[in-house]
Amino acid sequence: MLLTITYTGENAGDLGYLLYKNPFRPQTAEFNFGKVHVFYPEIQANRCTAALLLDIDPLDLARGKPGVARGGLFAYVNDRPYVSSSFMSTAISRVFGTAMSGRCEKRQALADSVLDLSATLVMLPCRFKKRGDTALPERIFKPLGYDVEWTTGLLDESFPEWGNSCYANLTIRGRVRLRDLLRHIYVLIPVFDNRKHYWIGDEEVDKLLAHGSGWLEEHPEKVFITRRYFSKLSRYTKLALKRLDRIDNGESGAENQETEEEPEDEAAVPEEKQLRLNDERLLAVLGELKACGAKTVIDMGCGEGNLLRLLIKEKNFTAIAGTDVSSSSLSKAADRIGFDRFTEEQKKRITLFQSSLCCRDKRFKNYDAATIVEVIEHLDEDRLPALASVVFGEAAPATVIVTTPNAAYNVNYSNIGADSFRHSDHRFEWNADQFRAWAGSVAARYGYLVRYEGIGSPDGEHGSPTQMAIFRKNAPEDVI
Repeated sequence: MLLTITYTGENAGDLGYLLYKNPFRPQTAEFNFGKVHVFYPEIQANRCTAALLLDIDPLDLARGKPGVARGGLFAYVNDRPYVSSSFMSTAISRVFGTAMSGRCEKRQALADSVLDLSATLVMLPCRFKKRGDTALPERIFKPLGYDVEWTTGLLDESFPEWGNSCYANLTIRGRVRLRDLLRHIYVLIPVFDNRKHYWIGDEEVDKLLAHGSGWLEEHPEKVFITRRYFSKLSRYTKLALKRLDRIDNGESGAENQETEEEPEDEAAVPEEKQLRLNDERLLAVLGELKACGAKTVIDMGCGEGNLLRLLIKEKNFTAIAGTDVSSSSLSKAADRIGFDRFTEEQKKRITLFQSSLCCRDKRFKNYDAATIVEVIEHLDEDRLPALASVVFGEAAPATVIVTTPNAAYNVNYSNIGADSFRHSDHRFEWNADQFRAWAGSVAARYGYLVRYEGIGSPDGEHGSPTQMAIFRKNAPEDVI
């Protein structure tokens, strides 16, 4: 990502004093996620531009972090996109930290002054219900007095039917103090991405209130901003909003304000329907595992452990494993199943480890059954052959159960557009014919038989909201 800040006015080169960065000497700061470069592409008497270039190195994200023993979590370079907007906020706070505080020994009067400033963010990740939602930048920045320009492009010019990219270039202009501009950007750019790269704790509330002081408590979208800032973690959202309300002259409680509902899984599904569908899906998978007689099960892409909680209660499963590419999800899964409270004997039955379904891993082997529940749609389609090779070719359990959304059913959800998915992280969603074509080709290639089931209440025309494929190896056709 690239951030540029332009000051237009008399002695514009003094921007270097405010940022504590010499305009005539490019600088590089190294962090554990890569490098941050600061340079000045434009220096004139009445106009000066400073640039901060974020250069993320995926190897640096894991380099030098020791692994741990069996059953624990270890550093892993995964195949998922990194949260560049969150890294950008971190870079701003560390590289321009003095400027954000409003201190400037040599030009304090200028630091305290309202200036003609503009800022441009290039390749800002944006996760909306609809790609290219131009209303959101105005909702966020216009109440702060900025003029807003927002451009995006096609995801791929060779395939215009794919729609617009989820990346955009954002420019804001206004008369504002530099410290305020930096604080606005620090807080607000993760709001567009709706994600963070690090573990969120109580200290994050203090950070938000410190950088939001003087403007966030009066912002008409403060509930939405706060919710997105905490990546929809309601505990911290409620705590921050209560403190903001107390700051804001004791205004009405935050718990009574409306929020934009975006459930963490299948965001477009109404909450009561989503919960019922999740339960139905997990129970359907559990039923298939019991029916096939599996004794050992690995949940591949286990997330926060919803299926693991059900498996642990079933005594006929003698060995259970959960694996996911996300270390934070695995930590939550461990908490959810109460792993720390298990006896040593119980811990021998349960294994949690970090890995990718698209990379060979000997720990995937020797299980009777594998489950891949609502996972494949989070991968780019060109990664699916690698997944099939790893799961069906290398690990090759006797039974594999795969579930994924049925795209044809999306017409039943009023807030899903023709070019939208149920969740912002979905890379694709298949209808029944597409899913069966993929599953059939995988079964034929790796020596499985496959049958299909629907999960959830079907409608007469579009089928069920979730579709499931049950792959069996060395099973007679009348059994499958």
